[in-house]
Amino acid sequence: MEYLIGIQDPDFVLVTFDRVAASNIVQMKDDHDKMSEKILLLCVGESGDTVHRTPYHVNLFLAGYGQHEGPALYHVDCLVALAKAPFMAHGYGAFLTLSILDRYYSPTLSHERAMELLRKCLEELQKRFILNLPTFSIRIIDKNGIHDLVNMSFPKKGS
Repeated sequence: MEYLIGIQDPDFVLVTFDRVAASNIVQMKDDHDKMSEKILLLCVGESGDTVHRTPYHVNLFLAGYGQHEGPALYHVDCLVALAKAPFMAHGYGAFLTLSILDRYYSPTLSHERAMELLRKCLEELQKRFILNLPTFSIRIIDKNGIHDLVNMSFPKKGS
């Protein structure tokens, strides 16, 4: 039920993840930090598989910045296929947001336009996704390293 999104531009890679920690269908907490402070390797899948890095039902994002190559965003699926892409999304929410990324992404996005595109995707999740993912963490990796941005939150919908 997790959701990851990554957007690359010529100067940086922006990655975002939901902050919900769930077990099966139960939300345990909504302020869980799923990223390391040292590397941007994000994974989604069954809880036991992602914790122990077994190859079943796990998909990975790898975001980085090379001195000569610049920013890069890679996807590694559960069959260990590696693909570089300018944007990507994982989880059930990807069914709702990949078309938005496909339509509005440009290789020359500014920081502000990338944040607008991210907001557009997350607002679509809030409107159409049956699960409640109220808070998202955002990190950018660029030539100066990894930077945390302010979390993006959406009010919980009442029943």
